[in-house]
Amino acid sequence: MSLFNLKKFVSYLAVTALLAGLSINSFAQEASNSSQPAVTSVATTSPEPGWWEQAKAGTTNILENGELSIMLSGYARHGRNTYTAERIAELNENAWGLGFSKAVRNKKDNEDSLFGLAISDSHFKPQFMAGYAHQWMQPIGGNFEAGIGYTALLISRTDYFSGIPFPGVLPVASIGTRRSKLMASYIPRLSQNKGNGDVLLLFLRLDLN
Repeated sequence: MSLFNLKKFVSYLAVTALLAGLSINSFAQEASNSSQPAVTSVATTSPEPGWWEQAKAGTTNILENGELSIMLSGYARHGRNTYTAERIAELNENAWGLGFSKAVRNKKDNEDSLFGLAISDSHFKPQFMAGYAHQWMQPIGGNFEAGIGYTALLISRTDYFSGIPFPGVLPVASIGTRRSKLMASYIPRLSQNKGNGDVLLLFLRLDLN
């Protein structure tokens, strides 16, 4: 795959997953707003935008105003209670990879981001991920902060669906400063059978601005 086609592919994944993720977030906000008691107002107000309009506005905001960062992947830990020692010896835990993200803060100082990341998967094959992430941020002292949230993304792997991207929603967490963070995501076990899922992915995000 040429570099040009790879950029187009990752861009397509990112925008598609971002719209899906922002739709989830916007739909949740709309549901929360609808549960609040109505307040009678004398002045005529325009109706609140729907979740789709909010998702599109959020996408535009991240793309136009987001801070650009580089993402460096380097470690994927497979659960020792899920995989045998022999199987772990066969798997790749050096998940080297590179990606980029753009992130903005909302009115509550929580973070919305768009990202694209390519890594070496557990079988030493390329894995592409792109999507949207939302984190609820909490200061923990000085310039440091911690975050926890979720990512709605599209994933392309050679061992699933012949490389056709498939959607997923995964937890995400971070600790660091606004300019540099250690981040993590977790892929849970997909069944009661051992030998699948239960993988912790660690990566760094460094501000380029």
